[in-house]
Amino acid sequence: MHWLPAILILPYFIILLKLYRSLLKIDSFNTLTDPVTFVSLVIACRNEEIHLPSFLEDIARQNYPDYLFEVIIVNDKSTDKTVETVSSFTGISNILTLNNIGEGKKQALRTGIIAAKGNLIITTDADCRMGKNWIRTIAAFYELYKPDMIISPVRIESVPGLFGRFQELEFMSLQGITAGSALLGEPVMCNGANLTFPREVYFHHSDNLHDEINSGDDIFLLHSLKKGNRSKILWLESPDAIITTESSPTFRSFMKQRSRWISKGKTYNDTYTIVLGIATFVTIILEIAYLFTLLINPYLILVFLTILILKSVPDFLILMNTSGRYGKRDLMKYFLPAQIIYPFYVLSVVLYTFIFPEKKNINSPFPKEI
Repeated sequence: MHWLPAILILPYFIILLKLYRSLLKIDSFNTLTDPVTFVSLVIACRNEEIHLPSFLEDIARQNYPDYLFEVIIVNDKSTDKTVETVSSFTGISNILTLNNIGEGKKQALRTGIIAAKGNLIITTDADCRMGKNWIRTIAAFYELYKPDMIISPVRIESVPGLFGRFQELEFMSLQGITAGSALLGEPVMCNGANLTFPREVYFHHSDNLHDEINSGDDIFLLHSLKKGNRSKILWLESPDAIITTESSPTFRSFMKQRSRWISKGKTYNDTYTIVLGIATFVTIILEIAYLFTLLINPYLILVFLTILILKSVPDFLILMNTSGRYGKRDLMKYFLPAQIIYPFYVLSVVLYTFIFPEKKNINSPFPKEI
């Protein structure tokens, strides 16, 4: 009976090994043609006065013709000079500022997408930075493969210290799972900071975006797309497609962000995502339980080490692959400390979510169709 927990961890071990194997098949996309697709960038902003100048400069430097893209900034009840900052920027010829008719990021994005002229929508955030070939790479990838959704890579700028390294390593593991699951044909995650989809696809699935929940504009669209057997969801692997965003500056903001992510889990209906979530949670609970059991019965050390190995081996392989692709292999020296911290961190986020649940949005004045 003592070895039963090791068997319970096998689903996690097997699933993550499959994700790792899919990562080994990644090919970097190279833009060989000049795309001609008109692109609408939609950015929801709330109090982004500080970040907007750098963000808009990055967009102005894009290696993509001005007449082939527009920038739609949706002001979501800002109390700073967000609108004035956008209005005073002259480096982009086709830029539009709108006020969010509803409330929250999800509704702000819908406001912008309704107003968009382009069929291809790219969403990102005002605190993101990108290279000059960002739009060009995404547009070329879309023209070649015509997917229903393009999931592109995101990396974070970490804050100093162990907390910063932990954030960066954890976020990189999520990116590894995002890429691996997409390549496997069972995408479980995406990031609205670097997400692309056709406009008509968005409105076709807009009934399934759970407007009662403020966040989740990205993951609910992904899961709705997966319900359609013919949906084509692709991962775009390219250094030119990467965007960089800020990490959480404080532990409290970090916990609030992760709590928002977890709180949406009860509304998920994608089987693969649910199975992976359960397998992960069971593994973490067993790690914590057997760690404390060792204080009473040290003879269970072999069982605990087996659990730790079954959890750590696929984690290590995925992180080695992802950190290598991102040029961040030096982060692997924090792998073991992070493995020890991680179970307690996840348990803390779950408890935080129960104590401080996300507020529901009861106001949704938007049309569901174009």
